[in-house]
Amino acid sequence: MKLYGNETSPYVRKVRILVMEKGIDCALVKADYADPSSPVHAHNPLGKIPVLERSDGSTLFDSPVIVEYLDSLKTPALIPASGEPRWQVLRMQALADGLLDATVARMLELRRPPEQQAAATVQKQETKVARGLDWAETQVRGKNYLVDNRLTAADISLAVALDYIDFRYAHDWRSRCPQLAAWMKGMNARPSLATTRPPEMK
Repeated sequence: MKLYGNETSPYVRKVRILVMEKGIDCALVKADYADPSSPVHAHNPLGKIPVLERSDGSTLFDSPVIVEYLDSLKTPALIPASGEPRWQVLRMQALADGLLDATVARMLELRRPPEQQAAATVQKQETKVARGLDWAETQVRGKNYLVDNRLTAADISLAVALDYIDFRYAHDWRSRCPQLAAWMKGMNARPSLATTRPPEMK
């Protein structure tokens, strides 16, 4: 299988971490989605990454779909099949994706010419991030893992989001969320996170 994307995208990184944690044979194919001739456009009509090309040539796109598909290929499942643990994992994955979306939206706004930037838009995204981090702080409560006392997609998704916030919206959230900071320190010790961290984040 092939995963089309780049090393910087947190959505791609989330998939790469799951692949490493589960020992799945899936190669990263570096592709620039901004290039009209990129293979991404041939596999995803929306022109977004990541895109997974399966062994039969068919494709899947959007990171939640790709993560769930890859997780189904090999045990143990990082997304529980049913029950309350499943909804807890999916809820945390949704929160993490929302944190990423807000961080990206803030970054893009600040990349506009100064005279075109909207302070209200930046503040709105920063408020989303702050609220999301505060909520995540209440979910950690001294745990090593967020759900079922084991590694799940919830841990992977949140860790990727926190790393990306440090990269694109660096600020002292750790003082405000000490339990979350301690949890993240433990996650950062995992080889899958260290290996997939983009060069510019190291």
